[in-house]
Amino acid sequence: MQHFRNSILFFLLLTAILSRAQQPEIIQKYILEYKSLAISEMQRTGVPAAITLAQGIHESGAGLSPLALASNNHFGIKCKSNWTGESVRHDDDAKGECFRKYPSAVDSYKDHSDFLKNSQRYGSLFSLDPIDYSGWAKGLKKAGYATNPKYPEVLIKMIEDYNLQDYSLIALGKIPGEDGIVKESLNKLPDLTVTTAVIAESPKQQYPDGPFLLNETKTIYAKKGTSFLVIARLYDIDLSKIFEFNEIARSEFCEQDQLIFLQRKRKTGNHDIHIVQPGESLHDIAQQEAIRLESLRELNWLKEAERPAIGEKLSLKSKSASMPKLAIKENFSLTPAVKDPGSN
Repeated sequence: MQHFRNSILFFLLLTAILSRAQQPEIIQKYILEYKSLAISEMQRTGVPAAITLAQGIHESGAGLSPLALASNNHFGIKCKSNWTGESVRHDDDAKGECFRKYPSAVDSYKDHSDFLKNSQRYGSLFSLDPIDYSGWAKGLKKAGYATNPKYPEVLIKMIEDYNLQDYSLIALGKIPGEDGIVKESLNKLPDLTVTTAVIAESPKQQYPDGPFLLNETKTIYAKKGTSFLVIARLYDIDLSKIFEFNEIARSEFCEQDQLIFLQRKRKTGNHDIHIVQPGESLHDIAQQEAIRLESLRELNWLKEAERPAIGEKLSLKSKSASMPKLAIKENFSLTPAVKDPGSN
């Protein structure tokens, strides 16, 4: 009888906790705590921040479920055969099932992203538009993430009730965020139609949101920390082409705010000349002028390790009559920062 009473008390306590977790203020507190983590995980792996937050809220009872409290497991991920970390036992579809245990909620979020990204089962989700939260929600159910037949509807409603889509858009640089507060509504998103940008030689040039044309080449301006994989999937381009078009080494994230070309750059520039500014590398100039690095060198008689001096005029449209003066070699490395992938 005592065991029965204890079971009833535990059930009532669990019901109260989960009921509290559905209260708007509890959910808002959860969102404030984990939105930045969801954004960074989207930039790292491509899993939409809106989906991550909706799943986190639902699966963990906004962080108050017994599983989340006992093991920092915010996404209900079970051990599986490849799990080598700590675990806890929890009743789910069957009694005493094995669930993953994490040192912190941060570890849970990262494992959730990796769990989806590295599983063939969820591979088709990453071919979807990252802002298609409805497609992602339905795809998760179809792939078997949850047994609840209403799982997609639960996630979609959570995303729409709490404007979680904003955080996916912030991760993609489509709307700004200041101190975590979204400044623009979904009804005021920038037009993504390709337009011709006004080109200036200043490195502080302000570029449009979304795709635009630079020297008749489709490009975007990506913020530091943006995932190249997210860019590739968002604009339906092979990831290797992103690095080839931009003549950069493979990496996971943009290391600075930068132009990212979505097509191969042209062999000639839009301007006649470019005047070399302090701190500019040939690669910087090639990106700013939307011209292939190899073509820029050829037009100005420059070898791979040579760098023009500050103030020199570089020809962008036709072969220069003479080679520009070179910078003093002590001021720059002879090892090229970027290896030309070729002009074809």
